[in-house]
Amino acid sequence: MNRLLAISICLLALTLSSFTQPPMAAAKKSTPSAPDKAYLQKIWDGWAALNPDNVAQYYATGPNTFFDIAPLKYSSWDEYRNGAKAVLSGYKGARFTLNDDLAIHPHGDLVWVTATVKEEMTTKAGKVEMGNFRWTAVFEDQSGKWMIVHEHVSAPLQ
Repeated sequence: MNRLLAISICLLALTLSSFTQPPMAAAKKSTPSAPDKAYLQKIWDGWAALNPDNVAQYYATGPNTFFDIAPLKYSSWDEYRNGAKAVLSGYKGARFTLNDDLAIHPHGDLVWVTATVKEEMTTKAGKVEMGNFRWTAVFEDQSGKWMIVHEHVSAPLQ
């Protein structure tokens, strides 16, 4: 009888303890690690091919805002791609290099990056243009892939 009482008390204690446990946390969404310098340089290497289709895989579709050196603003990746094609059609070569001031700021399912980028572009007429410009980009984790949802590229006033 004492044994039956002890087993009953243990079962009661186990049952009651399950009520005091916090509920299982919902499965946390797994955000991939933040883009690194190699990933970001790969984007710029894609732009160096002078064909926006080479970097389309990094840009989110839909109503996103992208500011570029020229023209002022694009309201979607499709606008950006088409506008960049027109601007880049005047060049036959390009090289872009992230400078050492690159900063990567992860924040949940968003990451923003800032850097200056060294550029060397050759026009179809053979003129070499060199300089640095500013780059700020906001990435969002979309289905496990970091996609640019906002970008701002600008050149300092000379």
